[in-house]
Amino acid sequence: MKKLNIIGGGLAGSEAAWQAANRGIKVNLYEMRDGQKKTPAHHTDKLAELVCSNSFRNDDISSAIGLLHAEMRKLNSLIMKAADNTKVPAGAALAMDRDLFSDMITKEISQHPNINIIRKEINELSNDDLWIVATGPLTSDSLSKKIMDLTGEDKLAFFDAIAPIVYRDSINFDIAWFQSRYDKVGPDGDGKDYINCPMNKQQYYSFIDALLAGDKTEFKEWEKDTPYFNGCLPIEVMAERGRDTLRFGPMKPVGLTNPNAPDEKPYAVIQLRQDNALGSLYNIVGFQTKLKYGAQKEVFSMIPGLESAEFARLGGLHRNTFINSPKLLGNKLELKNQPNIKFAGQITGVEGYVESAAIGLLSGIFSAYEISNKPLTSIPTESAIGSLLSHLTHGANATTFQPMNINFGLVPPLDTHIKSKKERYTSLSSRALKALDGWIIENNL
Repeated sequence: MKKLNIIGGGLAGSEAAWQAANRGIKVNLYEMRDGQKKTPAHHTDKLAELVCSNSFRNDDISSAIGLLHAEMRKLNSLIMKAADNTKVPAGAALAMDRDLFSDMITKEISQHPNINIIRKEINELSNDDLWIVATGPLTSDSLSKKIMDLTGEDKLAFFDAIAPIVYRDSINFDIAWFQSRYDKVGPDGDGKDYINCPMNKQQYYSFIDALLAGDKTEFKEWEKDTPYFNGCLPIEVMAERGRDTLRFGPMKPVGLTNPNAPDEKPYAVIQLRQDNALGSLYNIVGFQTKLKYGAQKEVFSMIPGLESAEFARLGGLHRNTFINSPKLLGNKLELKNQPNIKFAGQITGVEGYVESAAIGLLSGIFSAYEISNKPLTSIPTESAIGSLLSHLTHGANATTFQPMNINFGLVPPLDTHIKSKKERYTSLSSRALKALDGWIIENNL
């Protein structure tokens, strides 16, 4: 029986390895981070390190991302198991302690008898072996070139950005306060899961001016034509699109009442979300940035409540890499012109931790069934995970393909029209889970 080779120990690669190994397949998991060699975004050599955020977003079944959570749990996802076991309060969202999350996945993968972790950079893909490329947003230059040679593509990259993290005990609670928007109570939450920092009109526009004027990271020559993905824009790029963009986006003041000044309605509000189980670290929601470190400290200290903030991590910019999946991939995530090579995770053109892990999950199952010579029926497109796969492999327009988060727009509509959006989404979720259950039973998953 052939071994499965997986390149990349992020969320997608770890999930793919777990799914295949649990089905009796021997797996080589290659990860280039070895304690000495890092990436511009990663800080450790742990598997499945969370970089951009510690949140898997909404865990409610009536949301598309919440539905994807539920489906992955049904499919014995290691990533979801670790998330559930290391979660911290975050309103209706599922957020984790970063370190505990990565520690658990690293331990589970390292101790699995069918998985061999090899700390080595891979830039050649042999024709005789089965490969899954799950190298994520920071695919090495040499492997990127190899992928471009294989696919005939000449552009694989766009930019992503990292939000800063603040020490809780450095936040001024004479100004800031705890409250979830609309006091919404989520799993393990109490309706007060976010720290809120208010701004009046003058403070907001002074902040915008400083944000736009702050020193930014200079692009290297080869980066200058790389586009951003709209789902994770640097905050200063959003501000450049209009002076009021932020207060209608990540700084919107709705659903919040300031107990420190109940008679004053904030013009804008910055929210911080718990980043670790101890509650000592909070990340600034939506504040991914390409400001230089000195400018970040100067500009973010203008936020009321963060005047003396101490940063555990400042924001940063990193390159993301993805292929034109609708053009290049078959229905099992295989490269059409070289089927022994599959792709998984962000490199396929999904955006978000959960979506990346979901595609890793499918690639691991597909590979295990292929190596074992077992038949596998098509996953129903009524499911969130099936609709995401369908979008990547043939549903999206190859000429305009861009990274995509899971959303109900990818799922086939209901036979009957339901006016209420929440009821419609709940019905779509019920249909999805029923369809997925049938697929699991049919294929003995």
